[in-house]
Parts: sequence; structure tokens; C-alpha cells
Amino acid sequence: MAEALDALDRGVEPGRPLLRDAVRALLAELSQRAPGRSVEVRIPPFGAIQCVAGPRHTRGTPPNVVETDAKTWLLVATGRLDWSEAVRDGRLRASGVRTDLSEFLPLTGG
Repeated sequence: MAEALDALDRGVEPGRPLLRDAVRALLAELSQRAPGRSVEVRIPPFGAIQCVAGPRHTRGTPPNVVETDAKTWLLVATGRLDWSEAVRDGRLRASGVRTDLSEFLPLTGG
């Protein structure tokens, strides 16, 4: 993850394997910090998890969905980009009453 973040900090596109591994590591950390199944977090094409305590979703389109691209996820999850700013700018889409994940962030030191 450090290599991917270093590349982003330098304005360089991280290699796909680095980006994938960093996204998955941060999703795994989020699932540990916010266990549950009421929110689906999607970072295509690298991963998706369900997290946050509350009513469990089992069929169809989930009512609480967070979706963004890999680079934005790395920036938000590590505190380099504020959650509300990413939502306001449209870089991160959060639909549903449980989707504000800012209380669980940053997932690592930023």
C-alpha cells in the first residue's frame, strides 16, 4: 500500500497490481473496523465488501451503496481527501442513510 500511496503523492499512476492490492487492503481494514452487512462498498474493478452494523441486505440492489474509483478510495481511506469533499465533488457516490463512513476514516495514517 505504501508504494501505491507514494506514487499518488508524486503524481504518478500506480501500477495496476499495486493499486489492486492497496484497495483490497483498505477494504479489509474497513470490514474489520465497521463489521456488518448494511452498506456495500464498491471499488471497481478491484473489490467490494459489505460492512457497517444494521439491517442486512440479501437480495436485489442494496439500499446503502458507496462507490468510487480506486485512486479516490485510496485518498479518502487514508485521510488524504476528506469524505464530504469527495462526495460533494462527485468523486465518491454514497446513496442511503448509512453510507457516511467518515467516522471510520482514516483507515491508516495519512
